[in-house]
Amino acid sequence: MSKHLIDRAAEVLRTNDLGHYTVPTHGLYPFQWNWDSCLTALGQAHFDEARSWQEIETLFEHQWEDGMVPHIVFHKEDDGYFPGPEVWDTGRPVPTTGITQPPVAAFAVYRLFQRAKNRELAKEKARALLPKLHAWHAWFFQCRDPQDTGLVAVIHPWETGRDNSIDWDEAFERVPTDNVKPFVRRDTQHANPEHRPTQAQYERYIWLVQKFRSLGWDNSKLHDASPFQIVDPGFNGILLRSCADLAKLAEEFGEQTIAEESRAWAASGIAAMESLWSDAYGQYLCFDRATGSMIDSPSVAGILAAVAPIPDANKTTIAKRVEQLAEIASYPVPSHDPTDPRFDGLRYWRGPTWLIVNYMIADGLRAGGQTKTAAMIEKSSLELIKKSGFAEYYDPIIAEPCGGTTFTWTAAMVVEILSGSERVNT
Repeated sequence: MSKHLIDRAAEVLRTNDLGHYTVPTHGLYPFQWNWDSCLTALGQAHFDEARSWQEIETLFEHQWEDGMVPHIVFHKEDDGYFPGPEVWDTGRPVPTTGITQPPVAAFAVYRLFQRAKNRELAKEKARALLPKLHAWHAWFFQCRDPQDTGLVAVIHPWETGRDNSIDWDEAFERVPTDNVKPFVRRDTQHANPEHRPTQAQYERYIWLVQKFRSLGWDNSKLHDASPFQIVDPGFNGILLRSCADLAKLAEEFGEQTIAEESRAWAASGIAAMESLWSDAYGQYLCFDRATGSMIDSPSVAGILAAVAPIPDANKTTIAKRVEQLAEIASYPVPSHDPTDPRFDGLRYWRGPTWLIVNYMIADGLRAGGQTKTAAMIEKSSLELIKKSGFAEYYDPIIAEPCGGTTFTWTAAMVVEILSGSERVNT
C-alpha cells in the first residue's frame, strides 16, 4: 500500500511540475506559491534532489531588494486567477504580490541539506541560499516587529496561509470595504463556493491590497498602516524554527554572524511566545497587536507552534490537546476546535484538516518526545488520502475532500510521511 500511495503522489508532483516551479494545482492556483514550493521541494527530493533545489531557487530569484520573499510569483499570464498581477501592481520585472507567507524555506533547506545523498550539490545550493534566507528573516524582524518584541505580525490574512480563519473575524471587522473596485472572483469557478472564503471577506482582502498599493509597497510603512496586525503563533513558530535551523546551517559553513543572529532571534522569539500561551486551552492563541488583546479563538495556529523549539513541557500539553481533538474529529488536526459554534468543517481554514499542517505539527511534537501523538497524526493523514485522494484539505469529521484536487503539497507530504529519511526508488 505504501508503494502504491507513493506512486500516486509522484504522479501528482509530475502533473503539476512546470519545469522550474510547481503549481499547487492547475486551474485554481496557476502560479508559484511561496510556502507551497518550499514544502513541495521536500517531497520532490525523494525522487530528484536537483529538482527540489531548483524549486526553492526559483522562488528566491524573485526576492525583493529589502529581503522580502513574495507569496506569489506570476511567472506567466493566466486570467483564471484573481487577484492577478494588475491588481497588485508591485512593479517587479516578473510580477509578484507585495505580501509574504509563512517562512518555511529555511526549515526546508536545512532538511534537504541534512538528508542529501548528493553532498556536493547540497553544499553548493545551501551555501548560495544561506544569505538570502537570512535576509528574509532579517526583513521580518525589521519590518514586522517594529517594537522589538521578538514576535512578528502579519498584516494580511493571506500572509498566514490561513485566509479565512475564525481567528480573524473580529479584527477583520476593522477592515473597511469602501472604495473597493468591483471585481470578479475566479476561485469559486474552480472549487465549491461553500468551501471558500465569503464575498465579504474577499472585499476586505482586496481593500488591504489597495491600501498597501497606495503606499507604493513600502515595507517601512505597511505594518503601521494596516488595520490588521496579528501576531500568529503558528506563523511565528515556523519563523522561529526556520531561524533555529538556519543557525545550524550557518554553522556548517562557518558563517558565524548569520548563526549568532539567527540563534538570537530564535531565543528571543521563543521567550516571547510564552505571552501567547493559554492554560485554559492548552495551546497558544493569536494576539491582536492593534488592540493589544488576545484573540479567544482555539485554532490550529496555536498547535502548529509546536514546530518551533518551544519548551518540551508545552509540547506535552499540546500533544494532550491534539489527543482531545482526536476524540471529536476523526481525522485530526482540525484547523479549528469542532466544539466552537463557529466551526465549519468544509470551509477552508474554519475547520478542515490540512496535511501540511499535520506534517509540521507531527515533526515538532516528535522532536519534543511526543512520538505517540506524532504517529497518530501521520496515520490519520494517510487514512485521509486512502479514503479521499489528494485533495487540498478535508472535513475532519467525515473526510470529505475539499478545495482543489490533485494537490501538490498534499502529495509531497504523503511522500514525506511514508518515506521518513529514506529515499524512494522509482
